[in-house]
Parts: sequence; C-alpha cells; structure tokens
Amino acid sequence: MSDKVVFFDIDGTLLTEEKELPSSAKEAIFSLQQKGVHVAIATGRAPFMFKELAEELNIRSFVSFNGSYVVFEGEVVATSPLTQEQLTRLDAFAKENNHPMVFLNHETAKSNELDHPHIDESIASLKLPYPEYEPEFYKDRDIYQALLFCQDGEEKRYEENHQHFDYVRWHRYSIDVIPQGGSKAVGIGRLLEHLKVGPEQAFAFGDALNDLEMLQFVGTGIAMGNGLEQVKARANLVTKRVEEDGIYHGLKLVGLL
Repeated sequence: MSDKVVFFDIDGTLLTEEKELPSSAKEAIFSLQQKGVHVAIATGRAPFMFKELAEELNIRSFVSFNGSYVVFEGEVVATSPLTQEQLTRLDAFAKENNHPMVFLNHETAKSNELDHPHIDESIASLKLPYPEYEPEFYKDRDIYQALLFCQDGEEKRYEENHQHFDYVRWHRYSIDVIPQGGSKAVGIGRLLEHLKVGPEQAFAFGDALNDLEMLQFVGTGIAMGNGLEQVKARANLVTKRVEEDGIYHGLKLVGLL
C-alpha cells in the first residue's frame, strides 16, 4: 500500500452543483485505489449524508462534520462532539433571535422547527429531505455538528456571544457550528497520525471556505476551478471545474495518475 493519501471534499469537488458525480472522477478514484493510494472523503456533511456516494466509490475512510468524526477503513479513530452545556446555551440564544437549528450525530439530523423556509432551502440544496422535528435531540447524546440558520452578517452576534464554537457559512441561510478550533485539517491530522503518515504525503481537493485549512495543512492542496477565489489563492494548484473533469485533471497535474 502506498503512503500517499488523497482527501476529497464532496460538494463542488466530487459533485457538481446538480449533485452529480462525473464519470471521470469515479474512474480516477478507482485508478488511485488500484495503485494502492489511500483515498478518503473530507466533508462538512454527516456520514449518513454521503453513505451512498462512499459506497459507489468504495471509500471507507473519511473526515466528516468538518473534522469532528474521523473514520479509517470503517473504524472510528477520532471524535470531537460539541459541548452539551454550551450547545444548550446556543440553542436558547438562537431561539431568542428567531434562528432555527438542526442537530446532527453520525446517524441522523433533527430540527427544532417543524417547518422553516431557511432550513428547507439549505437542506434541499444538498438533495436531502427536511430533518424530522425533535427539538431536544441534542440532549443526552453526542452531537458532532449543528446547523444555524441565519442570513449573512447575523452570525456576528454568535461569534461575539458564543465564542466556544466556530461558525462556517456554507449557504446563504446556513452555518456549520463546530468545536472551537475544529476544521477538516484537524480531522485529517488525526487520520494521518493513525496511519503514521506525515502531511507532506497528503493531497486534498476542495472549493469552499471550510476547505481553506485543509488545503494549507496537506503537502499539496488543489482548488477546484469552480472554487472561491480566496480558496484558489491559498492552494498550491488550481485544477479545472468539477464538471470539466477537474478531479482527473488535478490528479494528473500532481502526478498521481
């Protein structure tokens, strides 16, 4: 087995805006696996949200919840749940500001609003159903990520009043709530420690704000051509757009194919 590891973001990287997987990306990943290269997913999504994609690509290693739940070949190797006491305070503060929330563990997601347009639009953009209503789901169980629904700029009041969490926007109405100091880079570091492989042997593909730390942490960070400009500026290389065979092209650029 090779000591090289390649991490792939999902939305905007493996999947197009229409949530389709280009055949060239699938073939490229199979080629990596045949060469003995470790292939892993690195995403803000929960494991249950990409189960079918992982099975289609025969990937059993991943960094999910922006680094808070790490699995290698089906074995959980690291977890960083949100602090329940602080999550309770955040939930109360969000209710005061009329901002709904969704709470996620590795198996499911539950909302604290029966029907809210911001939840509906954000979750639908991932081609996923509206989460079931269970407002106290976060109590007495590990929650690895929460979603806070508010408009651009409104997150500042949370950053100022609830600094024990970090907030990463991924949709015009939705923000990931993760442990303070958490990131895909932190999760990747834990997986690499498990493998006893250094960051210089790792490659990562990404396109969005939650990919910044990851692209800078690994030895070679590759930004998608459809990625944000600040992401491209931090990457070592920029490949083509996801729908233009960006994964295949990027792997060719770094000599892995």
